[in-house]
Amino acid sequence: MGKKVLITGGAGYCGSRLVPQLLNNGYKVTVYDTLFFEKDFLPLDNPNLKVIQGDVRDTEAFEKACAGINSVLHLACISNDASFALDENLSTTINLNAFEPLVKAAKRQGVKRFVYASSSSVYGVSEKPNVKEDHPLVPLTLYNKYKGMCEPLLFKHTDKDFVGVIFRPATVCGYAPRQRLDLSVNILTNHAFNKGKIKVFGGEQLRPNLHVQDYCDACQLFLEAPDEKIANQIFNCGYQNMSIMDIALTVKKVVEQDYPEKGNIGIEIEPTDDIRSYHINSDKITNILNFKPKYSVEDAVRELCKAFAAKKFPDSFANDKYFNVQRIKNLAIK
Repeated sequence: MGKKVLITGGAGYCGSRLVPQLLNNGYKVTVYDTLFFEKDFLPLDNPNLKVIQGDVRDTEAFEKACAGINSVLHLACISNDASFALDENLSTTINLNAFEPLVKAAKRQGVKRFVYASSSSVYGVSEKPNVKEDHPLVPLTLYNKYKGMCEPLLFKHTDKDFVGVIFRPATVCGYAPRQRLDLSVNILTNHAFNKGKIKVFGGEQLRPNLHVQDYCDACQLFLEAPDEKIANQIFNCGYQNMSIMDIALTVKKVVEQDYPEKGNIGIEIEPTDDIRSYHINSDKITNILNFKPKYSVEDAVRELCKAFAAKKFPDSFANDKYFNVQRIKNLAIK
């Protein structure tokens, strides 16, 4: 497999940590991104990095960007369930309508591999202790409904010369150059470190978690694994399944241990209408690709606290660059 990769959404949260990693591993990387969150955190001086400001709904521009590319890693979307508080048309056109035209455009340009980042939230609510890849999809929002609807659209176009693979990552956490502070572990850590107390909405909901470094390592693995191991396969990708309350208790423990000057971190519980709850089983990716996540939720909290202590995220509650929904609203994106 050649080492020329195009990453849609490469200037996003996960992309901002993945792009430098791939460059360090000898890849030539093209980032195709709307740049809603700008690009100054990317290693722009690296001669093997090309950044194209483009919208995935512009199939013609995307197809042009795919010239000479070996693999496409499709991360771009209006992400997380809360983002659907936005204009529904925006999310529908980006997350669903644009998808199949992108797949076809990549194939026309001779791209050999298409890796699609779906989401483990496609499972919605499940009482099963271990949700595997063949579990029925029970979407609760348009976000996870569209993620699930795109999956078969990729496999509709795959063949021996155009290999498709899908992964369903858990909720990502930890530090990245383009930081998000609107994801469960990151939200709770921001509150604990900077406000000295944690608000928990509900608390009993079960969520699978994945450190952003493990997410990046999985992406690289999907670019490098042999065709026969990944072709037309779907892989869950998560590490620790924890309740929101367990995450809060982990955050409290780390902050109190590492920053005793902050004193006792209180936990307040409030009701919520967000009932997404599921445990995912990620044995398949271990059994087939020998992939085992290495970094815990505790590692993510510790890493974030160090970044807060180093004042890397000024104005961490008010600056919209840390919050996807708020930034897109403020930019009045259509």
